[in-house]
Amino acid sequence: MNNSIDYRNGEMMRTGRIEVVCGSMFSGKTEELIRRMKRAQFAHQNVEIFKPAIDTRYSEDDVVTHEGVSINSTPVDNSSSILLLGSDCDVIGIDEAQFFDDNLVDVCNELARRGVRVIVAGLDMDFRGIPFGPMPALCAIADDVTKVHAICVRCGALAYVSHRKVQNERRVLLGEVNEYEPLCRHCYQEVMRSAQSEE
Repeated sequence: MNNSIDYRNGEMMRTGRIEVVCGSMFSGKTEELIRRMKRAQFAHQNVEIFKPAIDTRYSEDDVVTHEGVSINSTPVDNSSSILLLGSDCDVIGIDEAQFFDDNLVDVCNELARRGVRVIVAGLDMDFRGIPFGPMPALCAIADDVTKVHAICVRCGALAYVSHRKVQNERRVLLGEVNEYEPLCRHCYQEVMRSAQSEE
């Protein structure tokens, strides 16, 4: 039974929706996704979480927060697989959405059209502060967008971007605290200016 019910003509109809949780690394996106999914499980809804197969940082199969909280998930190589594997679900969670192809937008729209509650979590920007993958479009079509914030490790303000600490220009580089740090806009600009002056 779906959490969002619309009664029309005496019949029960599911009303789908898209919820996006976005922000920088270490902001609690996955933690919020897991919290919402566990609430749906507690309500006896049929749930499934998907993650990109390339994300094996903490587990091959589970979605895991930086603090070690986990929930079982299904790794997939592309967004089309989510439509096939999630056909009987009331609620679908998608973690690390920025790593999926742009077709994820159509997939989420189709799932919502079918009456599924879709909860998407991902980075809204890459390490250069550029909107990341399908996330901008997902934020645009979402019924609800929650932007969560990490704390800048240099000054304690709300973080703006995930600054990459290692020299690597690849857009997709899986990493944790050794590779990335959350910075506010001011501290990020200071770091960039310092790096340019050293070149």
